[in-house]
Amino acid sequence: MPRRRSVLLLALALLLAGGARAAVREDEAHRFAIIGHGFTDGGEKHLKQALADNDDGDVAFLVVTGIKGANEPCTDKLYQKRRDLIDEAHRPVVVLPAGSDWTECRNTAGRTNAIERLNRIRELFYGEPNTLGVRKVALTRQSMSPRFRSYAENAHWSVGKVLYATINMPANNNHYLNEAGRNSEYEDRLVANRFWLNRLFAIARRDKLEAVVLFSEGDVKALSQPTGLQALLRDTAPDNDGFAEPRRLIVSLAQKFHGKVLLVDGTRVRGKPAIEWRGNVGHLAAGADALEVVVDPATKTLFKVDPRKVETAKPARGQ
Repeated sequence: MPRRRSVLLLALALLLAGGARAAVREDEAHRFAIIGHGFTDGGEKHLKQALADNDDGDVAFLVVTGIKGANEPCTDKLYQKRRDLIDEAHRPVVVLPAGSDWTECRNTAGRTNAIERLNRIRELFYGEPNTLGVRKVALTRQSMSPRFRSYAENAHWSVGKVLYATINMPANNNHYLNEAGRNSEYEDRLVANRFWLNRLFAIARRDKLEAVVLFSEGDVKALSQPTGLQALLRDTAPDNDGFAEPRRLIVSLAQKFHGKVLLVDGTRVRGKPAIEWRGNVGHLAAGADALEVVVDPATKTLFKVDPRKVETAKPARGQ
């Protein structure tokens, strides 16, 4: 019996050491769901309904964009309630931080307490090496690297031959602040995100993966980035563009990667969500919608938004 137990423990250890990879054959189609930020603006009702509607057995995992709306309080009580709600989902859930969760928070004196609130969210939502929800998927967090132990919200996992990853880039200009001497949080996170992006594409190249999917709240506008000779002749990004550096890096890394790169963010768009491509780089603006994406290795585009699974959120009062 002790020998059998040792074998089981060794097998479990090997499984965990093998990386964050869901049990899907490389040639098998799968789907994932993303719940846009609009569902949290009106409180828990929209989020709860969206979780229920996208929690079926066909979904490999859910990505939730943000835990609260701009008009909701930045309190531990609200954070904990959202954590408990998300943990009830049957599918694995990955939480993507939104700007309203931390960058817009103020203390009772009206001063920003963004960093303190971000650290609290990290403790509540990113303290474990796996997804939230009843069914777990192992995650590799950037915080596993001693140099970047604070950045637990950046995580990656694989399903089949696709590498999925979150990266903390909030929609409000990536939390770039124009005031002199107050950009330390942005600058430190820029260094961490640069390391993270290089790491992700190195893994994708090493494992000969077919695609990299990056989830962020903010849109880096990678499809507008000049390439080739145009990139050398002109770059129209203003000095205060908080997405300029990650945009250049993503485009540069994508050019050296033979697979597809899909950027999924919380940008609000008119009409139904759709994937727009330029070369091997695609962009999907989820906005306030809840939608599902089919990932089928047998198709040329690999990714397709399921039109039957797009649910538009109703704007909350005051929006």
